[in-house]
Amino acid sequence: QVQLVESGGGLVQPGGSLRLSCAASGFTSGYYAIAWFRQAPGKEREGISCIRSSDSTTYYSDSVKGRFTISRDDAHNTVYLQMNSLKPEDTAIYYCAAARFIYYSNKYLDQTEYDYWGRGTRVTVSS
Repeated sequence: QVQLVESGGGLVQPGGSLRLSCAASGFTSGYYAIAWFRQAPGKEREGISCIRSSDSTTYYSDSVKGRFTISRDDAHNTVYLQMNSLKPEDTAIYYCAAARFIYYSNKYLDQTEYDYWGRGTRVTVSS
């Protein structure tokens, strides 16, 4: 069955960096896109970045643009999220998710478009 497993979370000081990994398995027909979402305490889940499998086109929310970079390693079936210049407001549980298909380009960071989810990894940004 399809599995997405996140790793790489932890405690980091403001201004620091972390790299999250999302290991994907069980996709017999591949996936259309993989995205990263996050949910901070008391807040709704937010889509922050996505990479399309066909051409590696990437999408970012305004909250992380210029600081986070999404990439993929097909040899290892892994998608990464490099997070730099971290801020306390980046503290959240980070989830990766995969979509079988997304029709509209403005839906790439919409959680309702995603079919498979990992269990999340916690990121805490604090001094």
